[in-house]
Amino acid sequence: MKRRIIQIDWEKCNGCGLCAKACHEGAIGMVDGKARLLRDDYCDGLGDCLPACPTGAITFVEREAAAYNEAAVKANLAQKRSAPPIQFSRQSQLRNFPVQIKLAPMQAPYFDGAALLIAADCTAYAYAGFHEDFIRDRVALIGCPKLDGIDYSMKLMRILQNNDVKSVTVVRMEVPCCGGLEFAARKALQESGKDIPWQVVTIRTDGSIKE
Repeated sequence: MKRRIIQIDWEKCNGCGLCAKACHEGAIGMVDGKARLLRDDYCDGLGDCLPACPTGAITFVEREAAAYNEAAVKANLAQKRSAPPIQFSRQSQLRNFPVQIKLAPMQAPYFDGAALLIAADCTAYAYAGFHEDFIRDRVALIGCPKLDGIDYSMKLMRILQNNDVKSVTVVRMEVPCCGGLEFAARKALQESGKDIPWQVVTIRTDGSIKE
C-alpha cells in the first residue's frame, strides 16, 4: 500500500539519537552511528520524531510501505520493557592494560615488583570471583594458545628477564588445550634464568577450583 511515512537523510543526520528517543513506536534505531527507519510497519506516520531532529534530516514521503502494525509495535515494546536492567555493582581490580599476552609490552613500570598473573581467557568467565581472588594485587596477562596458535614462552621469558617480577601465578582451565599455557609459563620461567616463585591453579568447567 502507498502511505505517508518518514524518510531519513543520512547525509544530514548527525547521529544525536534524539529522533530514536522521540519515536514512541520503536521504529527508529541507531545503525553505524546514524538514525535509521528499522521497520516500515512500526512507523505510524504521525511524525513525533520530526521536531526532535536538529538538522532537518527527517521528512515525510508518500511511498509503498507496509501498513502500520499496532499489535507488532506493542509486542516489541513489551519485550523491551521486560528485559531486566544490568546491575553494575563490582569494582574492577585490573591494574594494567593491554592484558593480552601478544599485545603486552616486554618491559613496563607496572611489571617491576609485580605479582604476575598468567591466565587462560576462559578462566575469568568460569570462575565467579576472578577479579577478587586472582586479579587483585596482581598484574594480569591473558591468552589462549589454541585460538592464538602461537607459543607464548618467548614473550613471557622476555617479560620475566626485562622486569623485576616477584612471583608468577598461572590460572588455567582443566581442559587439555590449556596445557599449552601452563607449558609456556613453565618454559619461560626455566629459560629466564631467574628463581621466581610460581604456582598453577586449575579451574574446572563448572567454575570450581580443582584441588
